[in-house]
Amino acid sequence: MKKTCKAIALLLTLALAAGLFSACAGIDDAANTENGTANATDTFQIGILQLVEHPALDAARDGFIAALNEAGLVFEYDFQNAQGDTQVVNTIAQRFVGNNVDLVLAIATPSIQAMHAATEHIPIVGTAITSYVRAGVVYSNEAPGGNVTGASDMNPIEAQINMVVEFLPEIETLGIVYSTNETNSVYQAEIARGIAESLGLNVVEGTVTTTGDVQQNMLFVANRVDAIFIPTDNTHADAMGIVGSVSIETGVPVFPGEENMVMGGGIATLSVNYFELGKQSGRMAVQILRDGADPATMPIQLAETLNYVVNGFMVEELGLIVPERFADHIS
Repeated sequence: MKKTCKAIALLLTLALAAGLFSACAGIDDAANTENGTANATDTFQIGILQLVEHPALDAARDGFIAALNEAGLVFEYDFQNAQGDTQVVNTIAQRFVGNNVDLVLAIATPSIQAMHAATEHIPIVGTAITSYVRAGVVYSNEAPGGNVTGASDMNPIEAQINMVVEFLPEIETLGIVYSTNETNSVYQAEIARGIAESLGLNVVEGTVTTTGDVQQNMLFVANRVDAIFIPTDNTHADAMGIVGSVSIETGVPVFPGEENMVMGGGIATLSVNYFELGKQSGRMAVQILRDGADPATMPIQLAETLNYVVNGFMVEELGLIVPERFADHIS
């Protein structure tokens, strides 16, 4: 009888110890959740909202995913492309909110504006967005103040305009074409205008709202200028074949703000590397998901990697001479 009692007591002691251990583990897990840190086995659900299919935006998306993989994050993602339709952008934003994803990557300004309007709680990381402040999704670059942060593709516009002058030392009039529907483009056009005028250049502007306007607008501007500058504008990026054709037809060189636009029909630029920009945004997402960082206190980052690119085909078609310092960047 004494042996039986001792055995029962031992079993009770072991059971109590196991229960206490389980309770402590639960407390530790709860503490991790409250502190905003994630367990190594967590699988995060990520929504990716991309405005339109384009090499630069695709590269930013790929860079984002690469950064998450490099960090060893366990995640699944729902990739949705709005194909340039703003109504679809809003529908996708609501989809991600309804699915209660852990984080959203918003690619291009209309995407982040739609996500910002759709939720105040889900963390949103942007990429390929020129000005988060002008887009109305953060209070300031230094202290965003809400659920939005990310990496900016703000161009080195002064260097780009100076590049135009290096290629065309006799230039007198610069055309600036952009979409009035894109906040990022309007902002860059304002900066470009100021820089061009400070260099003593006359400026002729031409604006569009859809890709259907591009050809007529390009012809209108090209017949009045010596060269054309296009900022990182999604509407024109989607119509660079038309832009290139008008450039060859009129003999007026085009200097876009991004390397894929250059290779689609432009002459040259100093461009943001969009794959690396996407990786910057991806590393920010890792800080939020794994380390519990707060988007409200994460400053907007500027692009860390820039590349010169020259379109050898278009240079030859227009009979331009490439300044020596850009000769190694001809593609």
